[in-house]
Amino acid sequence: MAGSSFGNLFRITTWGESHGKGIGVVVDGCPAGLSLCEEDIQKFLDRRKPGQSKFTTQRRESDTVEILSGVFEGKTTGTPISMMVWNKDQHSADYSEIASYYRPGHADFCFDEKYGFRDYRGGGRSSGRETIGRVAGGAIAIKILEQMDISILAYSQAIGPVSIDPARFDPAEISKNKLYMPDATAAAKASAYLEKCLQEQNSSGGIIECQIFGLPVGLGDPVFEKLDANLAKAILSIGAVKGFEIGAGFGAATATGLTNNDAFCMENGHISKRTNYSGGTLGGMSDGSLLFFRAAVKPTPSIAATQQTVNKDGKEIEISIKGRHDPIIVPRAVVVVEAMTAITILDALLSNMTARLDRIIDFYQS
Repeated sequence: MAGSSFGNLFRITTWGESHGKGIGVVVDGCPAGLSLCEEDIQKFLDRRKPGQSKFTTQRRESDTVEILSGVFEGKTTGTPISMMVWNKDQHSADYSEIASYYRPGHADFCFDEKYGFRDYRGGGRSSGRETIGRVAGGAIAIKILEQMDISILAYSQAIGPVSIDPARFDPAEISKNKLYMPDATAAAKASAYLEKCLQEQNSSGGIIECQIFGLPVGLGDPVFEKLDANLAKAILSIGAVKGFEIGAGFGAATATGLTNNDAFCMENGHISKRTNYSGGTLGGMSDGSLLFFRAAVKPTPSIAATQQTVNKDGKEIEISIKGRHDPIIVPRAVVVVEAMTAITILDALLSNMTARLDRIIDFYQS
């Protein structure tokens, strides 16, 4: 299977299956000299691990990370950093009957058609558990970005039909509720909605919004390596994400040039924009303003309610999926969005170092 790597200069390769012995990532391209320990990674993994509330799968995993290489005496050496998490609470028997049929909304059918064989235990490589490697790699990227005063804020913008109110937006509230919503009132309404979904043996989707602060002008390239295009690929590569929009997004389709264009102005001696419908990019490059985007996350496909499907013999059947599944993926996916964003931004920063000859000369002659 190809396609388990992401990034150019800062590159991650994830490995492992949901019900295998372990799961992890190899990070290549991390500069030497970064102070790094397992706690730096663990605090991010703790945000995505299962069993945090009634709205997440009750699979009990500590998701304790081990750094196997690339760090010596507390600092990165510039060589590949390998990290792994052991799987300890697999209930593979819950998935035994899945081997004979195709779950609606899952990749089972595609795996069988493509490879003629599949790991049916929790979805194998297509499981959300694969994102452990992404979060571990993203934690390193975030730590590097922090040293350049670049920060990323992601949160649940909507859970099902419940959206946050911009007038009540409070970043401090994100970590105070299990749904990672920056609006306490919306979080309470969303919790009630999810309770209803649980009673109906159903699930919900939602929207994750992400903001990136402190970007310099000029990250990304104007053709195939557009910053917004690479962010879209990064975010859409997350299994449950089905939509991506930056800035005004699809709203731009109903706007006019007069209403959608961001007028330039001077602010504190610097060129700025009066509005930000572009979402922080122009021509595929960062424009120095706040970069923000939204990701649409589908409802969890594994639900206990009766569904229609087909088995491997071509017979139409009814199923009720067993096992431990999230009634909503959005809250645990917030940190995954942060991680993939950080990896994309850091990779763009490293690539941008070769954009101007005068700066290359200054670097090597200093």
